[in-house]
Amino acid sequence: MEVRQLGYFVKAAELLHFTKAAEAVYITQSTLSQQIKLLEQELGMPLFDRLGKHVSLTEAGQVFLGHARRVLLDIEKGKQAINDLNNMLAGELRIGVTYAFTSLILPVLPIFSKKFPNLKIYLEYGAPEDLEFKLKQSELDLILAFHNQSNDPDFDLQPLSKSNIVMVVAKNNKLAKLKNISLKDVLDLNLILPAKGFSSRNFVDELFEKKKIKPSIRVELNDMHSLLSLVQNGEQVSIINEKALIGWDQLVAVPIAGNKLSRQSYVIWNKGAYRKKAAVIFAEELLKVSTAV
Repeated sequence: MEVRQLGYFVKAAELLHFTKAAEAVYITQSTLSQQIKLLEQELGMPLFDRLGKHVSLTEAGQVFLGHARRVLLDIEKGKQAINDLNNMLAGELRIGVTYAFTSLILPVLPIFSKKFPNLKIYLEYGAPEDLEFKLKQSELDLILAFHNQSNDPDFDLQPLSKSNIVMVVAKNNKLAKLKNISLKDVLDLNLILPAKGFSSRNFVDELFEKKKIKPSIRVELNDMHSLLSLVQNGEQVSIINEKALIGWDQLVAVPIAGNKLSRQSYVIWNKGAYRKKAAVIFAEELLKVSTAV
């Protein structure tokens, strides 16, 4: 059994299409089919059901897929560990970020890139659930997100900072002078919220449900920059994480009275997985910035 055979099998299992899988690993379809057939012969069981051009995993294939992925992942961990031991901070760093972290992470990237010019950084924005799924699949090295404390067996949570959930208005809005505002009064305003799936939106929806409140939401946006721009240039208000306002000097955060609305943010790691030296250093740099603002 060869490592490359495991790679071919995993790719074919993911795509369920031999031609596309062969293209993805830069070999011919006949070579891929031959290598998988050799693998099946060694295992003594078919891994795929082949029905014309369509393929599907057999029960044996489904069982073997998890093991093959873990073997390939362990090999990559080993390579990365040796690379780090040689102090060659090159390669890739894949970071998942929820939208509330945009203003926090941007100041760190230029500093980090200057320190490690040979490191290629991939930044992927998304909803927490999507990013956590990719982290579990080892498609990301770490993610930055607000997370409910739980005994999730898949993750290690490294505390980053706390952020209050606040009402946000433009500095020239008359509401900006308020010391605080009740949640009930917020609902009578021209309300813009992040789209469902955003961590702050999920938190606010849970709060509405708990208080048995049905808000009248005028606009929902899946882009935080656009949302803040609308608030800054109009009469609309929003309810979001206060940390999202970093760098937005024309916006004001108004506390919501009677509620301790704060959320804990984390650097989230795959539990038990090898942590790239670059990822650990990046998390340390981010922690410095988050505690300074």
